Amino acid sequence: MIIVIQCADRIGLVAGISGLLSQKQFNIISMQEHVDKGEQLFFMRIEADTTNGTAQLEKDLLQILPEGAIVKINPNTEKKVIVLVTKEYHCLADILVRNYFNTLGATVQCVIGNHATLQDICQRFDIPFYPVIFEGDNKRFEETLLEIISQYEYDYIVLAKFMRILSADFVGHFGKRIINIHHSFLPAFAGASPYRQAHERGVKLIGATAHYVTDQLDEGPIIAQQIIPANHSHTAQDMVKAGKEIETAVLAKALKLVFDDRVFVYKNKTVVLE
Repeated sequence: MIIVIQCADRIGLVAGISGLLSQKQFNIISMQEHVDKGEQLFFMRIEADTTNGTAQLEKDLLQILPEGAIVKINPNTEKKVIVLVTKEYHCLADILVRNYFNTLGATVQCVIGNHATLQDICQRFDIPFYPVIFEGDNKRFEETLLEIISQYEYDYIVLAKFMRILSADFVGHFGKRIINIHHSFLPAFAGASPYRQAHERGVKLIGATAHYVTDQLDEGPIIAQQIIPANHSHTAQDMVKAGKEIETAVLAKALKLVFDDRVFVYKNKTVVLE
């Protein structure tokens, strides 16, 4: 069982929480916490075992925590996801393989593509695929996406190289539940063609960023980032090729962190308890 807590900071929180869990016969396996001193915010993630029920635990925790505390208890830690794609296969292929071997930390409910290019690989893994082709009417396009998504239970929407900008109205349906992989080390080179921008700038490092999607393009809270070196001999195409590998790795890491309930979001920042 996973317990995550976010609240205003004060003296005695760790002692109070661990004391309550002990009193309720919860065995603490691991406990991680962080305090943002500037914001005076407290974050905690607990893994625990119990033979008792959890129905009353959230209420008991809220009684001993500061007003406005957020408590989430997840006895079932496996999440459900819907994946959106365009034509590039590398991130989707990694997700499908992990899903097949039960190492994703989630189950893929379906894949939606704005091109039919990746339908075949989804069929090979027996995952439902829905082609939703953009035909000039963005409102109707997004309504169709929502219609398909509403047919499934899900915790997160994953944009695995989904190369269309989603409207603020669409994003607003999901809060901080859409995760995107962006092919640059944000905030550098936001928007389209970041590898071309990086090549023209002559950068010595290229990277990838996994972040939550907000109504501000490529400016959502960052979950994970990685970089690799580049030099003058790299063409823009060399950077694209290297970038695909790091995109796959960064998205995989970010999803694991999110599915393990290790990521806390506040303002436009994250706390990641690895």
